[in-house]
Amino acid sequence: MRRLLTQIVVLSVGAVALVGFGGISTFLASSHVETSVTADSNDVVKMRAQLADTKRELERAHQILEYSGRYGIPADLSAQIYDIATQEGIPAAVGFQLVKVESEFQNTAQSPASAIGLTQLRVATARAYDAKVDPSDLMNPDVNLRLGFRYLKDLLKRFDHDMSLALEAYNKGPTFVAAEQDQGRDVTGRYSKAVIAGVRRKG
Repeated sequence: MRRLLTQIVVLSVGAVALVGFGGISTFLASSHVETSVTADSNDVVKMRAQLADTKRELERAHQILEYSGRYGIPADLSAQIYDIATQEGIPAAVGFQLVKVESEFQNTAQSPASAIGLTQLRVATARAYDAKVDPSDLMNPDVNLRLGFRYLKDLLKRFDHDMSLALEAYNKGPTFVAAEQDQGRDVTGRYSKAVIAGVRRKG
């Protein structure tokens, strides 16, 4: 029991260092820890759950700050990319590198091919997921990231979880990549290599 309490204290100190006294005080206020060493087994279970939650929050905060510094982007944008990539089942490192390659983290970016926003989605592609999306919606980071990462996730499923093929399909279109595969051609190109090399170099 004493060891568990010691772990909680250590994690709380780490949380202060990562997110500041204001943030951790709010967290601790909403996650009261029973400090009695005579707590029954239910209290121990609760404390272990709180400890696990604290560890997850600390890891999330660490990753967000790490990517923010690595790419020189605001912490709030880093948090959006990290959280949405995680929620959509995309490795965070791939999500960040895809956004870097596609838009250099500019949510108002537009290409000559009418691709828009952080993940450079076309309206037609986005409307496969949300029929009401319009071009201005794709300049909203939350909308753009969620639909872009969901599209990549679906491409991963289509191409048997081959990240290189899924990325090439993201860039060139899945129909083209599938046709090239049917012809026995190697479709791995500069795009997927740029994303994956960036992930490996910075991972």
